[in-house]
Amino acid sequence: MIKATPGSPFDDERKVPPAVLEKQMEYYGYGDSLLSQYVNLLYRHITFDFPPIASVPGLTSGDIIKEHFGTSIELGLLGMAAALLIGIPAGILASWKKNTVFDYIPMSLSMTGICLPTFVIGPILALVFALQLKWTPVSGWFGWEYRILPALTLGLFYSAYIARMTRGGMLEVLGLDYIRTARAKGLSNAAVVFKHALRGGIMPVVSFLGPAIAGVISGSFVVETIFQVPGLGRHFVQAALNRDHSLIVTTVFFYAILIIVANIIVDIVQIYLNPKLRYD
Repeated sequence: MIKATPGSPFDDERKVPPAVLEKQMEYYGYGDSLLSQYVNLLYRHITFDFPPIASVPGLTSGDIIKEHFGTSIELGLLGMAAALLIGIPAGILASWKKNTVFDYIPMSLSMTGICLPTFVIGPILALVFALQLKWTPVSGWFGWEYRILPALTLGLFYSAYIARMTRGGMLEVLGLDYIRTARAKGLSNAAVVFKHALRGGIMPVVSFLGPAIAGVISGSFVVETIFQVPGLGRHFVQAALNRDHSLIVTTVFFYAILIIVANIIVDIVQIYLNPKLRYD
């Protein structure tokens, strides 16, 4: 797709001499055919021989990942923590108080959260909490207070899905025979919900965590751009604007590995929580 867009990483306001441009194209591999460029980039990434990038001379795409991926990981984990801390209690409360105001309000808010993308939530939170109330900084990545709005923006979107999944999973489990037996024994509602139903009720959430964790890390480029967070996602956006093919391919390759690893970890956790999935 990036090859189909006009422009190249060597475009500049000042016209580059043809000889210099030819040398640049040759060095970065842009003078070869499209198929040759693809095969060469694929081979270099499989062998972890990351190519140099034209937008930042002297650095390879691997250097950009090493320097900035830690920030994206931190933002993604903070966002997922916020999503879990908001979504799971809201889903449990909604299932516990089914068809009451404690069910309608969290589910209505979760539907709103699903409908509002991060590029809408982020500016609203920045306007209210940073510019008007002045509780947090507007942008940057320095102290802990700079992490609140980006993490909350990223987490609110996923907390809406987690709340609805938790509610659905809990309602399904609360209708099973062993839950009715627990109630018949005289156990309190809190004991039934948290001791017996919660483990099975959050299974849909566990299944969702694989793509969600990969999503909050790989999909954080919007939040990083809004709040000026120096993460990998922001460089991915800048690479697209600069038509820097090497950095784009490396970032996509890295995110693909991340998604695979996250899903494998979630499968292992599911087997641990649900003995029925184990192979004897």
